[in-house]
Amino acid sequence: MTDLSAFPIASRWPAKHPDRIQLYSFPTPNGVKVSIALEELGLAYEAHAINILENETTTPEFLSLNPNGKIPAIIDPDGPDGAPIGLFESGAILLYLAEKTGKLLPADPALRYETIQWVFFQMASVGPMFGQLGFFYKFAGKDIADKRPLNRYADESRRLVGVMDKRLEGRKWFMGNDFTIADIAHIGWVRGLLGFYEAGDLIGIDNFPNVQAWLNRAMARPAVQAGVTIPARP
Repeated sequence: MTDLSAFPIASRWPAKHPDRIQLYSFPTPNGVKVSIALEELGLAYEAHAINILENETTTPEFLSLNPNGKIPAIIDPDGPDGAPIGLFESGAILLYLAEKTGKLLPADPALRYETIQWVFFQMASVGPMFGQLGFFYKFAGKDIADKRPLNRYADESRRLVGVMDKRLEGRKWFMGNDFTIADIAHIGWVRGLLGFYEAGDLIGIDNFPNVQAWLNRAMARPAVQAGVTIPARP
């Protein structure tokens, strides 16, 4: 049996199937990237719900795997050269899983880097901006009298959706006919912007039909439908 005792996180969230990839996550826009990828790839994994509402990411056990204290994180018992590996940062995990399986990432070097650049676009711009918009529009920030922060993040989010819409013009997915980790990186955030944050009208989503059509196609995929619910909320 695979031994995960070298990873302190496994003592708090014990593995029932230590030979499988261990996913430590919560169904947030960042968290579902990895569960969607795992479902799309058909890899055997075991999901552990890390309750961010109870600050479980600040526990010593979780911090031992991700010192930044954010979900998602994984342990792959069959990492490079067969040795277990722990990873955090959703973009890095997407790249790792794609390269491990040879799927969801083009083999052609130029197309591979083109895909990676869109993953980085999401990590550097879409996630941070949409997250700030959600805070200032729906959560505690909405009570701040000065609306300049909200307007700033709304304007930038609108611009980013425009960048996505232009990229998707005439394309089924970010990389054309092939569904890749570039799509997976964006699904949870666009879905959250329109659903959880209820900010569609704020950014004028009707002006971006390519993004709406892309999201509908993505949400029709069985692996995506499953992935956005994993792990189940406590």
